[in-house]
Amino acid sequence: MSISSVVHGGSAALGRELAGRHQALSAPYTLTRHPLLERQDARESSARSYPRRIPLALRRAHGIYVEDMEGRVFIDCLAGAGTLALGHNHPVVVDAIRQVLDDGLPLHTLDLTTPVKDRFVQDLYEILPPALAANARIQFCGPTGADAVEAALKLVKTANGRATMLAFHGAYHGMTQGALQLMGSLGPKQPLGGLQQGVQFMPYPYDYRCPFGQRGDAGVQAGLNYLHTVLTDPEGGVPAPAGIILEAVQGEGGVIPAPAAWLRGVRELSREAGVPLLLDEVQSGFGRTGKWFAFEHGDITPDVVVLSKAIGGSLPLSVVVYRQELDLWQPGAHAGTFRGNQLAMAAGSATIGLLRRENLPAHAERMGQRLMQGLRQLQGLHPQLGDVRGRGLMVGVEVIDPDAPRNRLGHPAAATAMARAIQAECLRHGLIIELGGRHGSVVRFLPPLIITEAQLDHVIEIFAVAVAAARRALQRASQPSPLAA
Repeated sequence: MSISSVVHGGSAALGRELAGRHQALSAPYTLTRHPLLERQDARESSARSYPRRIPLALRRAHGIYVEDMEGRVFIDCLAGAGTLALGHNHPVVVDAIRQVLDDGLPLHTLDLTTPVKDRFVQDLYEILPPALAANARIQFCGPTGADAVEAALKLVKTANGRATMLAFHGAYHGMTQGALQLMGSLGPKQPLGGLQQGVQFMPYPYDYRCPFGQRGDAGVQAGLNYLHTVLTDPEGGVPAPAGIILEAVQGEGGVIPAPAAWLRGVRELSREAGVPLLLDEVQSGFGRTGKWFAFEHGDITPDVVVLSKAIGGSLPLSVVVYRQELDLWQPGAHAGTFRGNQLAMAAGSATIGLLRRENLPAHAERMGQRLMQGLRQLQGLHPQLGDVRGRGLMVGVEVIDPDAPRNRLGHPAAATAMARAIQAECLRHGLIIELGGRHGSVVRFLPPLIITEAQLDHVIEIFAVAVAAARRALQRASQPSPLAA
């Protein structure tokens, strides 16, 4: 069965309707505020984030499309921050959820097993790299990736009795207090005080803004040499760590893929030092980067893997998979009332099954190359598009100010206002994207993995129009008013 038939089979009528009504490229939207948004503003916490940048009240969705309460249709290239591997309301996911309900299976089981849970674990183990699956244990956690990160920290600290963790500049591992300690961004941590206690931050191989002022292999080797020093220098001031945690592709940090040589080097150094290596695959896992898991681009086997988002087939679920030798904690050492989400496990199995049958990781690789090729063509027209990077359908465009002075390392200035203007113009033209990275200057693309070539070309077309419109708007804003003259 082809990608096209999977996308348009089953409940395809809604998908065709929404696709046919996506006319915002020729008739841009005026984004009025629906009463639902007004009530949300009045009642929800100030901590809410997405509605501030994407002020939509949604009512229907299918595949890559969402429709808001005003009847406006958008292409969703945020996809639940990577959760919706198969897009919205995919028939295989809906059917799996309906089957659980029709069979009368318990919906809440804590960590008691069921046929649905047993099937899910088998399906997950079948896509793990054999070297990991052969000697792996699994811990079901609360329904968020952050809770799985918390569990992973407790796991390795229990196993070796150490307290310090090594994390990396630009990292994002969740917003709970323990996970927040590992975050590279200072903003969310400042109101909470001394959260960096027990965490040492290492430089990540960010080639476009290398902290050593080097690029390519030289920058990679400089980072590995620094990590080696931290792990081995008895006068370095850093205690032997309980673990090293990293993302093989940083997502919220700006879509920064780690070179394969760096991943292999970190694995070698951690093994030599006897320090567990933890890979956070919450956003990058399940085929998004062109392989089942992003760490496979480095041909390494980590000691611990943290999984969430797409693992539940769009429903809340998270797990930690780890080497059996680390399984030294006691019963109840990590728990969570909703760790037995049967609907999510059924949806997760259905998602894994379709990803395998359709070889969607390979499709994501091809579509990602197509997306980056189109975006790089736009670089020749717009010097504000400083860098295009990514793996598979996890792609980022770093927006810069080409006219501003560079810093002492030769790095260009971030253009936050331009990035925000691009995001706003994308929304007006029917495309939902998100920002991330340093100063919020990286436009991020995380479309569903079932996106077709034609749909992806339409995304590139919308983005091209949005960038040109944002440039014109900022140029007009920077010109002096005739009245002032």
